[in-house]
Amino acid sequence: MTEKNATRKGSTPIYVWVTPDEKAAIEANARQTGHSTSAYLRFLGLGYAPKSITDNERVMELAKINGDLGRLGGLLKLWLTNDARTAQFGESTIRAALARIEATQDKMVEVMKAVIMPRSDL
Repeated sequence: MTEKNATRKGSTPIYVWVTPDEKAAIEANARQTGHSTSAYLRFLGLGYAPKSITDNERVMELAKINGDLGRLGGLLKLWLTNDARTAQFGESTIRAALARIEATQDKMVEVMKAVIMPRSDL
């Protein structure tokens, strides 16, 4: 005689009491991983870290930032090679471009953090 494997629907649920804000946060986190709230909590309870689904808007933002860095880097390269097209650029213009590259890199790091750790501010 074979014994049937227990299914989740036929098993005992675990109830967790949460505030409405906590429930909303848990549901939002579950959506970010592409799982139901029940599956998300089960994964966490069993010691697994559900992976977040990458936010397409953030990826597009990173692509735009990367394009900005490429353009700024191209201008800097032209200036460093003493290209005739950059003869009118003074030191202040180049320093401004370098500052903008640094600021753009900082922005890119912030967007990357939001993509990798979307729930870090909870």
